[in-house]
Amino acid sequence: MLRFHRFLLLFLSFSSFLPCNVWAMPGAVRGVRPDVSSTSVSQWRAQYVFGLPGVKPKRKGQLEVTSAELVFNPESGKPVVVERNRILAASASNERVELWGTAGRILRMTIPEGGGLAAAGVMHHKVGLLTVEYRDESGGYHGVVFKVAADEVEAALQSLAEIPAASSDPQAASCDASWVKPGAVLLKAPEWQQAQVPAAYRALVYEHLADRLQHGSARTIVVRDGERTPLQGCPETTIQIAVSHFKQGNQVQRAMSGPVGMFMGTTQMEFDASITNAAGKVLRREQVKASVRGDNESLTVADSVAKKLVKHYYRELKHTN
Repeated sequence: MLRFHRFLLLFLSFSSFLPCNVWAMPGAVRGVRPDVSSTSVSQWRAQYVFGLPGVKPKRKGQLEVTSAELVFNPESGKPVVVERNRILAASASNERVELWGTAGRILRMTIPEGGGLAAAGVMHHKVGLLTVEYRDESGGYHGVVFKVAADEVEAALQSLAEIPAASSDPQAASCDASWVKPGAVLLKAPEWQQAQVPAAYRALVYEHLADRLQHGSARTIVVRDGERTPLQGCPETTIQIAVSHFKQGNQVQRAMSGPVGMFMGTTQMEFDASITNAAGKVLRREQVKASVRGDNESLTVADSVAKKLVKHYYRELKHTN
């Protein structure tokens, strides 16, 4: 334990040189800056999690909110713009996660005499999750999640709440039922009435599903909920999921518990999924379960659910074809 005490003293000494909030990096702008060309701009340092077309996950950058649009400016790459009149809803929440992510876990593994478990009790911090749900120009549903400083996420949410939300139920174009578009799959918005699920998890499940379906086969065309698609004909299949159980675990508790962390503080999701054809016939009903154990971040449960469901989907397509 002497070695661990020395490590802890070194860690605390190093932490004293860090900013109070690890997300408040040099150059970060807090709150609202003065009007620029008669437009009030709010800016926050953010890390993109998932849900934006063309942006790689975990990219850091600047999140800007004006009266007309939401803009994410990654440190490398082109900015992504979402018009305010397309935003359906915005939500904020907090999660406690390990410092430095994977690097922090590797560092703990190098501490001898079981010191890594004790270090997990201090090597963590709270981050804010900002979730924005919107519809694209074709009416398709999207959900994007950002990590923002825990003490700034409410201000970011408030800046988005100042403008009335867009319509959540657009008129989707009817398709030609006499012809089916091969490979097209309509991904309906999940139903959440049976369980309380944080907005970040809801958005990530949908976006990971859309992403894995699109990359699962070269012939797959994903049609988002509400999308006015230019397809001639109806989607070949439709996927509908409804959450039946959700338990939000604790990554820090899992990390501190060692092998017991495989059973304590787990994050769990359970869905009832149905796959139907263009005629409305149910091809498959499936109950999908996923959980996060050990040191992994709780948000990864969304991709675990998506991975399992997409595997069942392509297996069913192979069977029916």
